This record gives sequence, C-alpha cells and structure tokens, in this order.
Amino acid sequence: MNAKKTPPGLVSQARRLLLLVCLAPWIAGCACRAPVATKSAPAPRRFAWVTGLRPEKAARYRELHAHPWPAVNRMIGECNIRNFSIHLKEIEGKFYLFAYLEYVGSDFDADMKRMAADPETQRWWKETDPCQLALPDAAAKGKIWSDTEELYFLP
Repeated sequence: MNAKKTPPGLVSQARRLLLLVCLAPWIAGCACRAPVATKSAPAPRRFAWVTGLRPEKAARYRELHAHPWPAVNRMIGECNIRNFSIHLKEIEGKFYLFAYLEYVGSDFDADMKRMAADPETQRWWKETDPCQLALPDAAAKGKIWSDTEELYFLP
C-alpha cells in the first residue's frame, strides 16, 4: 500500500481553520453584545475619576499597585466593583491618574461606605492618599478624586 502523506503545513492550516470556524460564533457573540441587565444582574454603571500624582511619590504609587493587597482587592469585589483600572499620564511634567470602574450592585453609596469602613482598605488609603494630589475642584470638596463626565460609550 502506498498512502500519500499530507504535508505538515497543510495539517497545521486545517487545524487553525477548524479552530477558527468553531470559535467564530462564540467570539462574535462576545464582541457584539452590550452588557444586558437581567433580573439578577443589573447593567453595570460606569464611573471614572481623575486626580494628580505627586512626582516624588510616583515610584511608591507604582510599587503599591504592582502588588495590591489581597484583602483590598477582595473588598473591591465584595463592594460590587468590576473592571477597575487606574491609568497614569504625564502632561507637561505633571502626573495624572485616571480611574475607571464598573459598578454592578444596587446601592453604590452603601457599598462605598462599606469599603470606607473596612480597616484594611483604610490602611491601604493611608499608603496611597499621600501619593495623590487633588485637583482644585476635588480639594474644595475635601476629596482627592475629581468626578468626570462620560461623553461617549460604545457597548
């Protein structure tokens, strides 16, 4: 018997094509659907804030966030926060932090009070707050982070 062997490159291409065909409906479904509210899970509410970062404390702030405390991360999740991120941008020699999160709970104020009452979160803030530099509007209200206005959202 003289069976022809399939070239290895063709087998590899066929496997990739099969994988793509199998995953395409799943990928398309994930990419095309906006978050939908259900009876058990409301649609996320998006929040974003901005504040300054003291240049002399930038390295410390980076270090803290490179190794966040597990108890603080756990509390963030328990307070119905998802997709939380903090971004850094330098503009004309000044550092700014931009924070974004999605809230999936039903009482944002109560969850924020719960977080603020948590001893481990309070310890974390004692480390991070001195690194931050409130913008004038936030400072006037005794806050560190300034609220932002969402101008555009593409689900």
